[in-house]
Amino acid sequence: MPNLPRRALAVACACATALIANAALADIRVGVDVSTTGPAASIGIPSKNTVLMWPQTLGGQKAHYVLLDDGSDPAAAVRNVRKLISEEKVDVIVGPNITPNAIAALDAIAESETPMVALAASAAIIEPLTDARRRWAFKMPQNDSHMATVLTEYMSNHGVKTVGFIGFSDTYGESWWREFSRLAEVRKLKVVGNERFGRNDTSVTGQVLKLMSANPDAILIAGSGTPAVLPQKTLVERGYKGKIYQTHGIATWDFLRVGGKDVEGTLFPTGPVVVARQLPASHPVRKVALDFVTRYEAKYGAESVTQFAGDAWGAWQLLDDASRRALKTGAQPGTREFRNALRNAIETTSNLTIPNGVMNMNAKDHQGFDQRSRVMGTVRNGKFAYAGEE
Repeated sequence: MPNLPRRALAVACACATALIANAALADIRVGVDVSTTGPAASIGIPSKNTVLMWPQTLGGQKAHYVLLDDGSDPAAAVRNVRKLISEEKVDVIVGPNITPNAIAALDAIAESETPMVALAASAAIIEPLTDARRRWAFKMPQNDSHMATVLTEYMSNHGVKTVGFIGFSDTYGESWWREFSRLAEVRKLKVVGNERFGRNDTSVTGQVLKLMSANPDAILIAGSGTPAVLPQKTLVERGYKGKIYQTHGIATWDFLRVGGKDVEGTLFPTGPVVVARQLPASHPVRKVALDFVTRYEAKYGAESVTQFAGDAWGAWQLLDDASRRALKTGAQPGTREFRNALRNAIETTSNLTIPNGVMNMNAKDHQGFDQRSRVMGTVRNGKFAYAGEE
């Protein structure tokens, strides 16, 4: 470049140096652990489907994804997470997607100082933040308190006075019982029974008969995926005539398939993505949710989207946004410094609209949703539908 002015030459060299430095950055490595087999498969499969749609970059940098199945088993989830950290050298974990598995992974992420973006619902994954392990934990689904708030409000507004409760005999059921019972008291709803069942149980007749003997106006089933169908089928078979409510954990098409006519009329809180097309045009999440629904259904078929698919796409959006900011610190992917920078960037996420809400995280909130993250849904004509104010 003999005739190039010195200033132009300096600028050209600086640009070339910057390009070389950027190209030299290692890939951002993301480990994904979900339950694509076992009782939680109906939740994990849509999450996996979405991961297969993720763009091959994060924050403008090339990304590498490693996806593992934990078989719905907490011990397997821990093994997977440790493998992803120690062998695959990932910068961040996405998943697990059920609460017991995500809680079981806390020690591994804290020991290695690797951020985890869980796809499971319970606030117990991220609270209390005074626990040093949870400094590294974030999650995509709405806290149970968010969903219990809109659910109890809906019950109260629609004439429910007495409610029976049956939930999973694990941290998901316990979290829902804690939040629901507290808010039921606020809404003057009398809870007349508290029963539990296992994800692998084949009969809940005893628990259902106890609840029915109290003759409640409504029964809330705190389960997720296809195991949540069993109590509802049993209630219908035993002739229960009250309203049946479920949680946001049911929003999978396998729940509808397995439940059939027995789940018709179910009421449940849900993320906006599940009923995106029926949301009012003014809903602040509708546009982003519809964009994802269109992409997902183009790949997997009409009416195939679920709450959990939306959460997984939101996880990519969250990491894309946070990675861009983490890379600006100069930290290199594959290092402890980058993991710390990424953790800090996730924690300072601001006004990020994803398919299930708008995220604003901080040091006291590792979920970040507000009232824009939940609506009431129902099962109508074998499909999930927006319940609105009906």
